[in-house]
Amino acid sequence: MEQKRCITSLTAEQLTAELKAMGQPGFRAKQIFRWVHQKLVTEFSQMTDQPKNLIAQLEQSFYIAAPQIERRQEAKDGTVKYLLRMADGNCIETVVMRYHYGNTVCVSTQVGCRMGCRFCASTQAGRVRDLEAGEICSEIYTAQKDIGERISHIVLMGIGEPLDNYDQVMTFLHLISSPEGVNIGMRNISLSTCGLVPMIDRLAQEKLQLTLSVSLHAPNNEIRSSMMPVNNAYPVEPLMEAVRRYQDTTGRRVSFEYSMVRGVNDTDACARQLAHLIRGMGAHVNLIPINPVDGSPYSATDAENVRRFQTKLTSLGVNATVRRRLGSEISAACGQLRREEMQGKA
Repeated sequence: MEQKRCITSLTAEQLTAELKAMGQPGFRAKQIFRWVHQKLVTEFSQMTDQPKNLIAQLEQSFYIAAPQIERRQEAKDGTVKYLLRMADGNCIETVVMRYHYGNTVCVSTQVGCRMGCRFCASTQAGRVRDLEAGEICSEIYTAQKDIGERISHIVLMGIGEPLDNYDQVMTFLHLISSPEGVNIGMRNISLSTCGLVPMIDRLAQEKLQLTLSVSLHAPNNEIRSSMMPVNNAYPVEPLMEAVRRYQDTTGRRVSFEYSMVRGVNDTDACARQLAHLIRGMGAHVNLIPINPVDGSPYSATDAENVRRFQTKLTSLGVNATVRRRLGSEISAACGQLRREEMQGKA
């Protein structure tokens, strides 16, 4: 029996080709694309302007990505965290964060992660599989329908390394920004990477208007390699060269994520090294008080030390802000809900 394919992952052009192969007129593809990506239906039977014989054909060959909400946690500040169960039974996490400028969704791009960062719960069980483009879209659609409010911004900072699932993530960006869909502009999208140098160069050639956010977390190779195994493959120096090339090619400012870990990367000496490393780039540093993660050797720097580190960077000419801690009482560290669910099965 032929395995059903995810229709949510098809671009408008691909959908048109599929419909023509079924002997259907081209305009049907545009209608179906809107049903999936704008009206956010989860069943083909909800497409009320489509002929019954076409509905039957679609149901036979395709499915609409529609994850089940396995767990839902809401914090006092309005942050909502979801554990979503995909069609194959695997679980991922999605988070809605409310800001004054609108609702931001943090999406996962893989089931698990193979990057091995020592402060992250997402990677502790390794990578299971990549998410399809339509599955990533469905995280946003599920959240938007659940909260009953429009999602205006996206950060690709959930479970997984986006550039390790490059092709599907590029298709996702194409789908989510389509005027025929939810039409979220590229300037409202941030993509976070731990520093896969060849893929940063490849992304630069796309010349997208999104914001690239590099998970740096340390100002030198010794500390960064102890925190992030990826640094052994792509050390700080070639990573920074790739970031500069990215800026030159795209004209877009890059931001750096810097998780503050007590006694590891939070000293004045680290602040000076960090300022020297990114001087002249016009880049922004996002200081992140880490969420505690069971099984991690790291603990968070206290708020006073984070402010002192920020002040030091600012005095050295670096634009640095402290990320608001949202939803700290709801297993906010990325990957924790999924890990709890996996441990419950063990």
